[in-house]
Amino acid sequence: MPVTTSRPRVALVGTGLVGGSIGFALRNAGYHVVGVDRDPEHAARALASRAVDEVAASVAQAVPGAVLVVVAVPVSQIAGVVIEALDAGAPIVTDVGSVKATIVAAVEAARPTAAPRYVGGHPMAGSEQDGLDGARADLFVGAMWVLTPTPRTDPEAFTTVRDLVAALGAEPVEVEPSHHDSLVAVVSHVPQLAATTLMDVAASRGEEHATLLRLAAGGFRDMTRIAASNPAIWPDICAENRDAIVTTLDEYVAALEKVRALVAGSDRAELLTLLERARVARRNLPVSAAVAGALVELRILVTDRPGVLAEVTTLAGQLGVNIADLEIAHSAEGASGVLVLVVAAAGSEAFEIALAARGFHAARRDLA
Repeated sequence: MPVTTSRPRVALVGTGLVGGSIGFALRNAGYHVVGVDRDPEHAARALASRAVDEVAASVAQAVPGAVLVVVAVPVSQIAGVVIEALDAGAPIVTDVGSVKATIVAAVEAARPTAAPRYVGGHPMAGSEQDGLDGARADLFVGAMWVLTPTPRTDPEAFTTVRDLVAALGAEPVEVEPSHHDSLVAVVSHVPQLAATTLMDVAASRGEEHATLLRLAAGGFRDMTRIAASNPAIWPDICAENRDAIVTTLDEYVAALEKVRALVAGSDRAELLTLLERARVARRNLPVSAAVAGALVELRILVTDRPGVLAEVTTLAGQLGVNIADLEIAHSAEGASGVLVLVVAAAGSEAFEIALAARGFHAARRDLA
């Protein structure tokens, strides 16, 4: 029997990392969440951890009374589950898959009259942790959440999904489905493959492997960090977004060939031009949308000792300085590194003074 509640009901299909985080966030936002998972143990864990309020045995059982269905399953299964939810009478369905064009096309071809009630979605947030263990309610706060309506999408359905996304703390952005796929190939899918490939090259060095990893500095660790993400999701993503990924890989390989030629030819001038251009582009990347107003980058030299990160961040909290982004650049040698903070400009000068008083040196750069 469904639980009787005055809170609006949302059916959540899939209780992994993203699905579990959505469940936590929805409950915090005042929704009653009905969870569905093909693995009964996953569903039971979601209920025990309070990511959902109740569990249903099937999509058909979860849909009645729900104002919205959120599909958070692997991309190869999304279209089928969306169709199942529409067939069960769901008034609105959205999903969180990182590929959109093939899913939208499949739903519109299979259910042309019901498809307007489906709004494709993709939250640009995640974690290297797998499953419900990595789920948290604030995963989407300040994150971009792409929505991919088509000319056939019902305007009221789109508005409902957009408002829900905003209620979870994310920033909704409207992008056409195929354009979405070409963009995420550049900013998500190919970076994953690049990180994975570089990590595999390093790991294949045989007897050198242990020494190489001991020498791994911040740049290597930062670039290969996402290689630690759940490998099971990527074959489906690569299959569903094959064309955009292959096109982007071709561009990347061509660019690497140019870099190889610059290095092989000792072309210092052109190499410096490339490095400077990339440096400017990297520094101009936007940071968290959760922090409004002017921003400042502080690069703080820190020693490698327990509690140093907490010392700096606690000081920021005491002074009411909002941290928009944080990065640690480790030193390959010695016991020091650089803590890179992007903070709100308001209060940043007082923060610098307080850091100096505690023996920290901070190099400041105002961000446009």
